[in-house]
Amino acid sequence: MNEPLRVGLIGYGLAGSMFHAPLISTTPGLTLGAVVTSQPDRQNQVRRDRPGAEVLARADELWAHAGDFDLVVVATPNSSHVPLSTSAVEAGLPVVVDKPLAATAAEASKLARLAAERGVPLTVFQNRRWDSDFRTAQRLVADGRLGDVLRLESRYERWRPVLKAGWREHDDPAEAGGLLYDLGSHLVDQALQLLGPVTQVYAELDQRRPAARVDDDAFVALHHAGGARSHLWMNVVAAEPGPRLRLLGNRGTFVIHGMDSQEEALRAGGLPTGPDWGREPAERWGRLIVDGQSEPVPSEPGAYPAFYEGVVAMLRHNAPPPVDPAEAIAALAVLEAARRSAREQRVVTLGDAR
Repeated sequence: MNEPLRVGLIGYGLAGSMFHAPLISTTPGLTLGAVVTSQPDRQNQVRRDRPGAEVLARADELWAHAGDFDLVVVATPNSSHVPLSTSAVEAGLPVVVDKPLAATAAEASKLARLAAERGVPLTVFQNRRWDSDFRTAQRLVADGRLGDVLRLESRYERWRPVLKAGWREHDDPAEAGGLLYDLGSHLVDQALQLLGPVTQVYAELDQRRPAARVDDDAFVALHHAGGARSHLWMNVVAAEPGPRLRLLGNRGTFVIHGMDSQEEALRAGGLPTGPDWGREPAERWGRLIVDGQSEPVPSEPGAYPAFYEGVVAMLRHNAPPPVDPAEAIAALAVLEAARRSAREQRVVTLGDAR
């Protein structure tokens, strides 16, 4: 129990190098034992960034020495999430999978069943649950200051009008490319966490950039079982983004602009440590409007480290996973319904297989 849990990280692109490696390396009880990447430039980057980690060229090398590890993190392109996670489970290794868990809810369900049958812990890296803005919204809903929530409006909008090379721009369904599965995986997950299960889905998916092959401008409307609605936007052609999040209740409205600062800090080489990590300055706080009166609302600190702290608790103390795979499967069902809605230009009722 005193020895740190050894982690094998598969993938050292954006997700692996900027998110998972810093979080693993700074979480008490974890140590980054090995990184799997076949690209020579990334292998050299690992040696510079993480000199204590072994560099492996193939995941097979990890499975061959499964007894030397306590956890595998899959931070690779979407199409490899299920195959690599399946191999980890078959090797008896607990798994963290970057979002989305799979390209389809059926694939995700099959993986989750296998993990449950083998008694191997499985969880999904939905880090945006620990964004400052979302945590603040959760607090306001729990406190009842908004009253009954009528509608959530949530946006991830960026200005990236020029195509970049990479698997996210491929239109092969197995890649689960496009913004719906990339940013939409977060927005749908947050909506489900905040307002509960969804009964109906409507979506518009467009390709705005020249030569784009996947959706880069998307809108999704959800009708929740409790009566509330969510309106979700994601695009890369917004020169001026709208509010990051707006919550309308029958007592008041909460609105906040700008993105949580944790990703920016990680990209700049910051480490998720110390009491000031994730804290937003007052000028980035949101506002609560009640009866025409507006007041600033101090933001909850962003808390990405809480995810891997939850992983440690899951492995050491049999605590529930920080993200239940069943919740990721529910989000995938919504994303699949959104694709069908956009394709057929209709509202889709969940469970409608037509």
